[in-house]
Formats: sequence, structure tokens, C-alpha cells
Amino acid sequence: MLEPRLSVIIPTLNEAHALPGLLTQLAGQRQVDMEVIVADGGSQDATRTVAEAGGARCVAAPQGRGAQLQAGAAVAQGKELLFLHADSSLTDPEQLATALEALEQARQRLGHDRVAGHFALHFHDAKGALARRLGFHAAKSALNREGCTHGDQGWMMSQRFYQRLGGFNANLAFMEDQELAGRIRRSGVWITLPGVLATSARRFQQEGYFRRTLLNALIMTCYHTGWDTFFQRAPELYRQQDRTRPLQLAPFFRLLGQLNREAGLRVTWQRWQAVGRYARQAMWQPFFLLDLILPPQWRRTPHPCLDFYDRVWARWTQRWPFDGVAMVIVWLACRLFWGWYAVKAYVEKK
Repeated sequence: MLEPRLSVIIPTLNEAHALPGLLTQLAGQRQVDMEVIVADGGSQDATRTVAEAGGARCVAAPQGRGAQLQAGAAVAQGKELLFLHADSSLTDPEQLATALEALEQARQRLGHDRVAGHFALHFHDAKGALARRLGFHAAKSALNREGCTHGDQGWMMSQRFYQRLGGFNANLAFMEDQELAGRIRRSGVWITLPGVLATSARRFQQEGYFRRTLLNALIMTCYHTGWDTFFQRAPELYRQQDRTRPLQLAPFFRLLGQLNREAGLRVTWQRWQAVGRYARQAMWQPFFLLDLILPPQWRRTPHPCLDFYDRVWARWTQRWPFDGVAMVIVWLACRLFWGWYAVKAYVEKK
């Protein structure tokens, strides 16, 4: 039996409702020979039955997305790998064939195979104000800047490159995608693949846009500033979330305060200094938002404001006083949000 060109790896945990649609779309992809591997983390619903009925190979894996992705890749036979989330949707019957061609063209252009690709996102079920807000996140997903490449964007790379990287870190409960994305960025190149992945805005709808966005920012900040203990203690808080109700943020801010008290003044000061640097470096996002707002006739380049940030603003503000100002602003914001969402949690219980 000939080896497939592409192995599609899908981590699942109770995804029987979402999986049939994706498997049907994969079966309808043209001009690409593929195998589909579902790496299941112990589903209690019909996920395994649905996967096998849809023509996928189902492998058991320890629960945890990193461990599941690693387990799926370990049995993959394809020369190319594609990691997809179960709630993703393809938007073109030749999307994967076109993506593989773009990936190969990038390798030839660069002269090496250390290339990984991702798709831009489209939130297909967002309406009204939520659709406008998520438009910013969708636009960011097309970029290749640090912090913009996430696991829900569908990652494609060669099996050989993945193996040289060492694969996903199976020991991480969180941020396994960011950890691997960083290793790819340091040793190779990210490209944006042609086409988009449709994904659901359900989490933003159920948990609240601002709450989910704030928690995502908090998680990214903790990851990029080395607050590893947050991720060791955060899983319990995640399990307490009821996804049919607004996200409760006060426990996360409370955890940060507790971790700082346990660490002592010196470590806490170092952490907040790192937060200030990270916040200052993330200032490109308001400039990018301005690019999205600007009328097309005002744009001499696709991203004039972002270009100005990279050429001028980022260099001019790369000084410790700006880190200090950013640190104070973030510290004050955390205190305000903590108090605000603690009050809201009390009111919502009434």
C-alpha cells in the first residue's frame, strides 16, 4: 500500500457533535491522497464510533492536546502533516492540495524544508457587533508575527521537519501550540497558507467577548513572561468554568495575586518587569487595528500603520522608561479588572 502524501491529525475529547462535518469535508477534498487520524483523549461520548464510521483511524492517547497530537503524529504515514481542531471547517474542496503546493513553493524559494504553514481564520457564525470585533482576531490570524500563530489555525509541515523539532511537548497542559510555534519560528519560517479555516465563535458568545479576550491576553502574558506556576495551578480553575454561562475571571486574578505572595517581593518585581516589556512589545496591535479601520484609499501599503510601528515606534520606545510605564498600566488594569469581575460574579450569583 502506498504511503499517503498527507496525514491529518485531529485531537478529540467528546467531539462527536463536531467531528462528522469535518470528516465529510476531508473526504471531499480533491487532488490529495491523505489519511485521517483521530487522537482521542478518552471521550465519553460517541467520538470513537463517529471517527471510525467516517473513515478515520482512531488512536487512544493520554488526555491533553499536546500528548494527543504527539500520539497522532507517532503513527502518521504521510510525508506531510496537518494538525486540525475538530471544530474547524474547510472552505474549499481543493484547499489542502493548494496549501501543499504553497508549502512546497516556499521550500523551493527558501532553499530548505524548515517551513510550516497555517491558515487564516474566519468566524462563520458571528453576527453583528461580535462579528466586527472578531474581525480583528481573524485579520491577526493571517499574520506571522509572534503570538499570532495558534493551534486552531491548522498547522501544516513536513513529517521530517516535525521530527527534527521534536514534536509537541506532551507534558504541557497549556500552550503546547505556542511552545512549538516558538521553536518553529527560531529554527525555520512560518507562512500563511492560501484559503481560510472557518471556526465557531461559540466560546466568545457563551463566555462573553471581553471576558474571553481578557483571559486570552492574561494567558499569553503569563506564558511569554515565564509565569510557569500559573499554568501548573490554572487547570483546576478551567475545570470549574461552566461554558453555558459568562466566564468567571476573578479566580484567575486571585491566583496571580496568590502566586506573587508565595514568590516574594524580588521574584514578583522581576515578573512585573517582564510584563512591562511584553506589554510594550505588544503595542503593535493598536497600530494594526488602525490599519483595518483606515479607508483603502488612505493606504499606500497594505499595513501603513503597522509599518510605521516597526520602522519608528518600536525602535523609539525600546527603552526602560516605556517598559516601566507599561508595567504600571498593566498592574493598575489587573487590579481594576479583579475588583470589577469579583463584583460581577457576586451579582451574577444573585
